[in-house]
Amino acid sequence: MSETSQKSDGIRRRIRSFIRREGRLTPGQQRALNELGPKYLIEPTGPQLDPSELFGRQAPLTLEIGFGNGDSLVEMAAKDPDGDYIGIEVHRPGVGHLLNGIEHFGLTNLMAVCGDAMPFVEERLGEGSLDRLLLYFPDPWHKKRHHKRRIVQTPFADLVASRIKPGGLWHLATDWAEYAEHMREVLNAHPAFAAEHAGTGENARPDWRPRTKFERRGEERGHQVFDLLYRRR
Repeated sequence: MSETSQKSDGIRRRIRSFIRREGRLTPGQQRALNELGPKYLIEPTGPQLDPSELFGRQAPLTLEIGFGNGDSLVEMAAKDPDGDYIGIEVHRPGVGHLLNGIEHFGLTNLMAVCGDAMPFVEERLGEGSLDRLLLYFPDPWHKKRHHKRRIVQTPFADLVASRIKPGGLWHLATDWAEYAEHMREVLNAHPAFAAEHAGTGENARPDWRPRTKFERRGEERGHQVFDLLYRRR
């Protein structure tokens, strides 16, 4: 997910908050991309979307940025048939895995984007189109010289604020305490958001958020997990 821009030698370049470390596609993932992609994949760039046309109904819309292998997103969509979901992921194996999950559970309320989230959020989502934004375990870029690559920065929060409806929710989760502190600093100071989590958000996972692979991996390393919930004013 790319987050901000900088100028270098007169050329404007995005700072990316992800690195492509794509493993080999399994035959099943490749099949899913080839056969299911045309039905369930949304182009990351293009004209603004009308969610009611995309899903064929009016329903609350949730966007997850960086869904990994997609298991938790599939689970959320399966448990919430009255809501619609879009997931964004840059790694094709994860996208293929998610598409297989859509097919396996026969979901009609979940679609995916394979690519960088920034163009999609900027171009394809209209103002006030989201009821929820989910950002679970983004790369913490823990080295100080890499902090500029973190997705949670004020310019990104400005964009998110324009896309979430008043009263909508931005739910963030991380297993890096220092990144959680950074998230709180950015969003507590933002005029468009009001915190709903108690204290620091430590060990405060809502019942509706499934535990993720990255979360379990962090817990095995002794990391505390922070769930931060911000309501759009």
